[in-house]
Amino acid sequence: MADHYYSKKPSVESNQKEIREEIRGQSFHFYVDRGVFSKSGLDYGTRLLLETFREPGISGPIGDIGCGWGPIGISIAKSFPERPIHMVDINERSVQLSEKNARLNQAGNIKIDQNNLLDGFERDTFAALITNPPVRAGKETVFALYEQARDVLKENGELWVVLQKKQGAPSTQKKLEELDFDVTVENKSKGYFIFKAKKH
Repeated sequence: MADHYYSKKPSVESNQKEIREEIRGQSFHFYVDRGVFSKSGLDYGTRLLLETFREPGISGPIGDIGCGWGPIGISIAKSFPERPIHMVDINERSVQLSEKNARLNQAGNIKIDQNNLLDGFERDTFAALITNPPVRAGKETVFALYEQARDVLKENGELWVVLQKKQGAPSTQKKLEELDFDVTVENKSKGYFIFKAKKH
């Protein structure tokens, strides 16, 4: 199988680069690297997701699932400094980059772990989960993430997802509805869909 960002230990040689990004009205510095999702900078779908995301109406932590080099969790942490943010990724290099980038951007309300999706999290933990899901890992993996999200979200907690239509946005909406989420399309642009799935 070809090495890609869903690998635990990327075999491609590291080549870190520093970038600047404006996200949610704030300026950030990040280090990016090969073997990590969106190695050149913030991709359009993640930017749209972050521009659309709103703070949940209930208390509790926010989870960034598949954090990559950290743009979601770190920008959300800076937007909502009173919220605990928990970032996870299966990729060792992603976790190391996110830790470095959290320090670089002085985001202190963050916990970062190497973890496969939501394995091991307790039920009813999160007020919100936000993800650009690992579509290259396959539909089975992505759907497993949605199933786990249903368990670990609090009542009235929200799962926010970005997907392109060609990557399976319609099947994602169907799956989330089958899991008894209240699903709304919060934004659409250039073939990307932003879903909010509320647990009730």
